Amino acid sequence: MGEKGLIFSYDREGDMLDISIGDPREAISNEIEDDVFVRIDPVSREVIGFSILNFQKKINTESLIGLPIEAKFDLLPKSV
Repeated sequence: MGEKGLIFSYDREGDMLDISIGDPREAISNEIEDDVFVRIDPVSREVIGFSILNFQKKINTESLIGLPIEAKFDLLPKSV
């Protein structure tokens, strides 16, 4: 998949958390659990993100949601 950052965005009015792997782009969404969607690139079939509807409601009333995300974290040099 190469080195791509995770981008988190939250729409308070729509109560939707969006997690993009790299820059957001066109995708096909498939529901993998109630209100949890995986986004897939229609050409490469690569997973490019996740969307969680009713996010506040879910985290306040349900157990945590597990997502199959593999991540690498690096410390960046402090800018002067």
